[in-house]
Amino acid sequence: MSVYSWFDDCPDRKDRPSLKWGKYSGRDILPLWVADMDFRAPPAVVDTARKEAEFGNYGYAKCHPELTDAVLEYTSRLYDWKIDPNWIVWLPGMVCALNVCCRMQQDNASQVLTHVPVYPPFLSAPGNFDLTCTQLPLRLQGNRFSMDFELLEKTPTQPGDLFLLCHPHNPVGTAFTNQELERFSRWAEERELLVCSDEIHCDLLLEPNLKHLPLANLNPKIAESTITLMAPSKTYNLPGFGCSFAVISNPDIRLRFKKAMAGIVPDPPAMGFRLAEIAYRQGEEWRQALLKYLRKNRDFALERLHKMTGLTPYSPEATYLLWIDARELKAENPHRFFEEHGVGLSDGSDFGSPGFLRLNLGCSKNLLGQALDRMERACSSMVQK
Repeated sequence: MSVYSWFDDCPDRKDRPSLKWGKYSGRDILPLWVADMDFRAPPAVVDTARKEAEFGNYGYAKCHPELTDAVLEYTSRLYDWKIDPNWIVWLPGMVCALNVCCRMQQDNASQVLTHVPVYPPFLSAPGNFDLTCTQLPLRLQGNRFSMDFELLEKTPTQPGDLFLLCHPHNPVGTAFTNQELERFSRWAEERELLVCSDEIHCDLLLEPNLKHLPLANLNPKIAESTITLMAPSKTYNLPGFGCSFAVISNPDIRLRFKKAMAGIVPDPPAMGFRLAEIAYRQGEEWRQALLKYLRKNRDFALERLHKMTGLTPYSPEATYLLWIDARELKAENPHRFFEEHGVGLSDGSDFGSPGFLRLNLGCSKNLLGQALDRMERACSSMVQK
């Protein structure tokens, strides 16, 4: 089987307990919503999962040295980031990590700041701990969303406030430049903020000339006040195995983070640890092929969407997610409108931006084409009214 056939020939998930496909079970709606790709995981991961299943013992596990070594090698090779093994805190997912950060700052922060639009848990986590969520709109410059530094300067903060940063950004797909990160870090350092940088999409840069720079690898000062979140789950399509990690170089912050986790956040499962190692060690050829496939899907979708009346798509530099402005469509609820025409997208309201939509490119080109055909017909029906 060629590596490309792993992307064209996706498993049929319609009758399985899948969050993505189960949402529209029994309805003729193509699901392009939650950030979950339809592709098979890398061949080495699938083979390892089969062998581990046949082993027959599914007891508790802990992170083994081979996985730690794989992470250190991976972060060094891809980001030129030398991390100490003691900085790593293992987690079952990113959403719980966002909540842990809010919990640990519950008595230290006057607010939690974040950009909008943004992945919904960024907006909901602060409220779980009675913290105010201050939403700072990204600025659209040309066809690219960036940080609004003038707005940041005008925003009142107190030392100890928490900033939840999404880098690269979900849903708009921006891969922040070194210059943007340097300017942001200076602002955060001056304000004495704690930054949680969710970098889960950092290995999915769609532009070949881009290279991810972890915020904490920018300079020693920002590293001392940054919690970096990473995982193999988005890149290698392993979200169901719940294996993620935080990198925290500051020992005091790391201790407080662990205390906020204690008794609440479980360790990743044994299979998650094992498959994470294999993905990091043996998944590079598959990842490169995935990036080529996603670029083609992105370009194909953009070409089609630009021709649809009422929609303005934005080309993602990173992630497999495409952000669409549907406010000119004149539909009262664009999300519901496209569901009624057989396409299930993510509702921009959940990201803090009503009237927008998020489209998941992590599917076969054939399925993407079917969905775009339905969207085109839907938009044409609005014009004809």
